[in-house]
Amino acid sequence: MIDFIWSDLDRAAKLAANRYKTKTFSGVYGIPRGGLCLAVKLSHLLNIPLLDLPQDGCLIVDDIYDSGKTLEKYKNYKNATYFVLISKKDPTWFDSYITMKNKEWIIFAWEDASKALKDKKEYYAKN
Repeated sequence: MIDFIWSDLDRAAKLAANRYKTKTFSGVYGIPRGGLCLAVKLSHLLNIPLLDLPQDGCLIVDDIYDSGKTLEKYKNYKNATYFVLISKKDPTWFDSYITMKNKEWIIFAWEDASKALKDKKEYYAKN
């Protein structure tokens, strides 16, 4: 398992904010639950509203693109931009901070590490 700690989130958010600083967004939406911390951080860094629901023209963020099932559900918003912290596949229609090819399970700073094995088993049982 790999730890993604708070300082990793800070670096990723600063990179994303720099990448998108000239773009206009209606707000930022964090996909529950993994995208919420990143969305709050980007809302502050980009000085844009934190959205309760995704909308056209917004920035949609999540923690990880693994199977793609979660982010794919949000793909139909017009003029939306998509950013994930970690992608297990090469980004094609979204951006990522890190792209990794291994199957390591990531434990994010906002997660309870003691529950990681349970989350991992449940995830792979569904996918």
